Amino acid sequence: MTKFQKPKRLIIIDANSIIHRAFHALPSLKSKKGKHTGAVYGFLLVLFKAIRELRPDFICACFDTPGSTFRHKKFKEYKAKRPPTPKEISTQIPTVKEILQAFKIPSFETQGFEADDIIGTVATLAPRRQVFPEIETVILSGDQDLLQLINNKTKVFTLRKGVKETMLYGQDEVQKKYGISPQQIIDFKGLRGDPSDNIPGVTGIGKKTTQLLLQKFGTLENLYKELEESSKKAQGLKPKLRKLLLDYKEQAFLSKNLATIKKDAPIEFNLKKCSWGKYDDGEVLDKLKELGFKSLMKRLPELEEQKKKTKAKETTPSQKENLRLW
Repeated sequence: MTKFQKPKRLIIIDANSIIHRAFHALPSLKSKKGKHTGAVYGFLLVLFKAIRELRPDFICACFDTPGSTFRHKKFKEYKAKRPPTPKEISTQIPTVKEILQAFKIPSFETQGFEADDIIGTVATLAPRRQVFPEIETVILSGDQDLLQLINNKTKVFTLRKGVKETMLYGQDEVQKKYGISPQQIIDFKGLRGDPSDNIPGVTGIGKKTTQLLLQKFGTLENLYKELEESSKKAQGLKPKLRKLLLDYKEQAFLSKNLATIKKDAPIEFNLKKCSWGKYDDGEVLDKLKELGFKSLMKRLPELEEQKKKTKAKETTPSQKENLRLW
């Protein structure tokens, strides 16, 4: 890539997460046929906003699959406290997939793996196996589980309130908010756990203590190495804390393992097939009309205009444009 070329940008949509957030953020909507459509509408609001602000060259979506995953085999209580997905949400997922198909946005899902693992795999494969080595990846998600994937070429565009307020997380933003690097998030969950996924962590260890431990020792592995060698650094910890850490060592490493997003899920990925903008306007309009999304129908020309701007700046971007996100 020459210094005058704009790096290609890929958006990876954490579809189930966005659908859930949209469902809870917006009032219930129904089509003329009586189908629930509120989550679909919210999903599209987020997608349109991301396209307008991020100007992608490629887009794909990743979904969870029903049933257990490899994590349940390691820890049968994984996500055990989560209530079942409401029927009003699950019935809208096929409609979201139909919309994505109309927009010619490929979807990926693999039995036994979570959407997070598919996202981690796509973010890893995109710059490695394709003809565009300079790929900037932005993960579009409704939660912050994916912050661990952030690096110098990957950011996370997440929802803060409802579906309208968003936050773009890079390495600096994670460090500022959590006091640790993106790579340390799995160590954080190893120690602190994650109640939303029923990941236990070390019993009795709080958020602030976890942050301090990671700032001092870096990783879970290094922390336990220092503890077992009774190093001077480890001896500086309070006896009660040292005992908790040693008593729950196995649980800590299990928790870190459960929290770690896989980057080698078995998927067939081709970046070129994710090229954005090859959809048929008429097909998309028909789908939006069927769902009763008149306001979104009016915004379709915005997407077309954005696509033209992206193509026009592909070879001669300004310095300001290059620095806007990265």
